[in-house]
Amino acid sequence: MDISKQFQRIMTKQGIKFKLNTKVTAAKKEGGKITVSVESVKDGKVEDMVADVLLVCVGRRPYTQNLGLEELGIELDNRGRVPVNSRFQSVLPNVYAIGDCIAGPMLAHKAEDEAIIAAEGMVGGPVHIDYNCVPSVVYTHPELAWVGKMKKILRAKELNTL
Repeated sequence: MDISKQFQRIMTKQGIKFKLNTKVTAAKKEGGKITVSVESVKDGKVEDMVADVLLVCVGRRPYTQNLGLEELGIELDNRGRVPVNSRFQSVLPNVYAIGDCIAGPMLAHKAEDEAIIAAEGMVGGPVHIDYNCVPSVVYTHPELAWVGKMKKILRAKELNTL
């Protein structure tokens, strides 16, 4: 089982409720309690919930709007990211993009690795990044992290695991 799914199971046993694929339409705080109106993205079902604490996770988006990229001739993909080649170059070879602006997880340590590799490539050095070696993280306390592929993916590719 994927470690994040296992972690969610543990948190659920501790009484934490998860509402995935759900959008918050309203929230009101009254007398120390929070009433939250939510709507299912899948079927439009509306529900009111009462909670002591509310954590809303809205996801992340690339910050690429209003930077003048289109005026330079750099088109964004359907998710607002800059398409790049293996050297992190956009369609303009002297314009590079890394991190949250390109495909892949939006993690600071991934962007840092990409920055180093892009800079080395700019001065003629070799360019290679193995995204399988970039840790994935769930920012909780305690933090949860993993690196590499899951067993089911390796098995599907008929690779042996230890």
